[in-house]
Amino acid sequence: MQISHGFAAPGFEGVFDLFESLLAQDERYSAQLAAYQHGTKVVDLSGGPLISSDSITGAYSCSKGVAAMVIALLVQDGLLDLDRTMAHYWPEFGQHGKDRLLVRQALSHQAGVLGVEGGFALGEFTTPEAAARLAATVPAWRPGSCFGYHAITIGIMMEELCRRVAGSTLQSLYNSRIREPFGVDFFLGLPVELDSRYRDVLYDADPQQPWLDPLSLEGINGNAAVSTIMELPNQRTVREAGMSAAGGVGSAEGLARLYAAATTGVESGPPLLSPGTVAAMSQEQAWGLDRSSGLDNAFAVVFMKPHPSRNFGSHRAFGHEGANAALGFADPSYGLGFGYIPQRAEDGRTPGKAHRLAAEVRRAAAALS
Repeated sequence: MQISHGFAAPGFEGVFDLFESLLAQDERYSAQLAAYQHGTKVVDLSGGPLISSDSITGAYSCSKGVAAMVIALLVQDGLLDLDRTMAHYWPEFGQHGKDRLLVRQALSHQAGVLGVEGGFALGEFTTPEAAARLAATVPAWRPGSCFGYHAITIGIMMEELCRRVAGSTLQSLYNSRIREPFGVDFFLGLPVELDSRYRDVLYDADPQQPWLDPLSLEGINGNAAVSTIMELPNQRTVREAGMSAAGGVGSAEGLARLYAAATTGVESGPPLLSPGTVAAMSQEQAWGLDRSSGLDNAFAVVFMKPHPSRNFGSHRAFGHEGANAALGFADPSYGLGFGYIPQRAEDGRTPGKAHRLAAEVRRAAAALS
């Protein structure tokens, strides 16, 4: 299988060669890869039997990084202070010992509210009702004392903060202030007229997870069509709602452009975020053993940070991966915005194709610096 579309700018030929070699090794492999350096697109590749340059597909928790750009704007605008308590903006959230939890702690997976009794229904995630149920939840640990990945509920917290401080939905703010003005091909809420571009995420059934427990971290209940979290973006209702924890869909080029637009600007335009905002949002908040996954992890405010087991960038890099091993990040050390989305889910628990490709992109960027 060969690359079906795209280019690599001079100096990035090694990225092209690596991507082509990955395609040659596995006839089932389909993926998109894109990168910007200092606001200019330097890599845009797609290949495999099932995906094209115009395709969009699910990126799972990469959506968290996309949604975090809206949170960053609220911080930059002075509407949201990371060192205020969550209860300052959302008084109902202060129940059961959550009254002292800071925004920066809640948005770095330290709240201890991993789900709600009975789980969330599929159509409930983006609603105020979901936020009200979460606010009333007794945390699993003393808030702020440790961290554990809030796979679904961090999105509910982000969305409610937007409603409280901006009087608008996170999805609406994303569309009006980021996606449309910067031409980002990534959606938190896919319009029905663009649904023909969507390609289902493919995945191999996991015999170790035959039942999606509604009280598990995924916290999904009441929908027989979703027996695994891998089905989420393949459901039209999820794509349309654009849940900010895991419901975003788009292209790798869209992810790369988003992170470039945020940090360097694109095509000679100004960046979305100031250096001070980037520094505040990308500063590491939690590192060590994740109580949810039992693995080592590192988080900034919402964003994932590189660490020895997830070495996707320099110490200044920040971004987010998805359950299918999709990856989007910015690396200010190299002026990079990076996006990778496979159509067939890969094992994201170990360094894989995304990390190899990211390393090759950084190697090329370093050589040109």
